[in-house]
Amino acid sequence: MAGGIAVTGSAQATETVTAVHAFPTTLIYTQSFLEFVDKVNERGEGVVQIEVRGGPEAIGMFQQPDAVRDGIVDMVYTPGSFYGGALPEKDAMVASNLTAIETRANGGTDLIDQIHQEKMGLKYLGWFDSGVTYNLWTRDEPQFTDDGDLDVAGLKLRGNAVYNAFFTEYLGAQVIDLPTTDVYAALERGVVDATGWTQIGLIDLKWNEFLNYRIEPNFFSTDLGVIVNLEKWNSLSAEAQTILQEVAIEHEAASVEALRAKRDEDFAALEEQGMQVVSLEGEAKARYLAAAREKTWERMEGLMADQPGGTANYDRLIELFYDPSLD
Repeated sequence: MAGGIAVTGSAQATETVTAVHAFPTTLIYTQSFLEFVDKVNERGEGVVQIEVRGGPEAIGMFQQPDAVRDGIVDMVYTPGSFYGGALPEKDAMVASNLTAIETRANGGTDLIDQIHQEKMGLKYLGWFDSGVTYNLWTRDEPQFTDDGDLDVAGLKLRGNAVYNAFFTEYLGAQVIDLPTTDVYAALERGVVDATGWTQIGLIDLKWNEFLNYRIEPNFFSTDLGVIVNLEKWNSLSAEAQTILQEVAIEHEAASVEALRAKRDEDFAALEEQGMQVVSLEGEAKARYLAAAREKTWERMEGLMADQPGGTANYDRLIELFYDPSLD
């Protein structure tokens, strides 16, 4: 009889991607990642959704790269430096003077993605928040040698995997390795009195309560990116993959502009609060910048040499992530 035939639908269920982020939600970089999540979830309604499970309180920041590789979580937003031992090629991004906009266009990001897939079983979805560089920040007025170089004697300098080749091999500093989450207490107790950090975020972390000087010139680039378990990525529908990749590429570009604006706001706010800017000049400035770049490249080449595939991509990575005409 009419209407007696049942029609079964085959509507595809919404696919879910679980995610964690390396830093607390109060930090501008995490907020940028959460903006990306919101964009995906809006565009991916009915197709794909990102379910954020938290930050370092959910999975320790240094354990997150292994967690996504092992499929404990599907997606992680983290600095490449947190898994640099497994993938030293990330140093091309650290020493880069380009943004994700340029490296997406010239094939650099595709090469980094290929290396992630081959070495770690990860999809490199996007290089977010690029174009933000680093400075040294100190409690006390910086001292200089007769040649104009930075004198770090007696400085209790906080280090980590991003900075240490530069800090130890060129500056000759004795560093104290600390995760971001421990630096406030270390500054408060006088365990450290200087740190490298990006141009933004100092106020978010409240380190400006202790740090009074910013040393120029700026150096390095942030290497924050989104990595996805490759098995999970390959299991997603083509439509879900397209949405995730398109939004990631859009956010690569949008985050460059947003964070540069934030940098200008932070610098103005810090200087209003009394932050003083001290600059290296002339040949000392040139030596400082060259060392930051070249010591990082040396670290990359040495670690690559010890891994399968060796240094095959070394020259190509430098070509794609560094433009000498910009210096």
